[in-house]
Amino acid sequence: MTKLLDPKHTLLLVALEKELPKKLLPTWNIYYTGVGKVNAALSVVAAFNLYKPNVIINYGTVGSLNPKLSGLIKVNKFFQRDMDVRPLGFVYGETPFDKVNTISLDYEGFSCGTGDNFAVEKQIIQSDVVDMESYSIAKFCYINKIKFICYKYITDNADENSPENWNLNIEKGAELFTKTLNDLI
Repeated sequence: MTKLLDPKHTLLLVALEKELPKKLLPTWNIYYTGVGKVNAALSVVAAFNLYKPNVIINYGTVGSLNPKLSGLIKVNKFFQRDMDVRPLGFVYGETPFDKVNTISLDYEGFSCGTGDNFAVEKQIIQSDVVDMESYSIAKFCYINKIKFICYKYITDNADENSPENWNLNIEKGAELFTKTLNDLI
């Protein structure tokens, strides 16, 4: 059987070590980006230059806006949920003068709106889940023609209880993701 993923040529990008401790996947290239779009953008460049991967996988936690979703999900559509240049005549979420706004991957999954705020209320742009890093990583991979895969674990419902629920659930997805990843090698 052919390997679907080779740990030596795959880069795992995760915002926080608490989301996916290195000890769970000691043979994989894991790089912790820090929180937010800017940290993710800087980290994906640094990690790519360090590891030169064939595949980049982003794993992390998300808030769900879709009440039917829970657990570990695969994400295939990415956009910014906090870009707001409407006073200049642009659509909410659209980056002015940029050819790349929404990124869609060629596998089944759910949509994710990335923004630099911790969502605790309904968003202007509708998506299945919300996070703070994946759009930056997806855009880097799209522009550089690098295979990108994204898994997210739903910790909360992006509501007033999200901070407490995120803290309670942040570590719960790591083992599910680890099992999923090990099934791909």
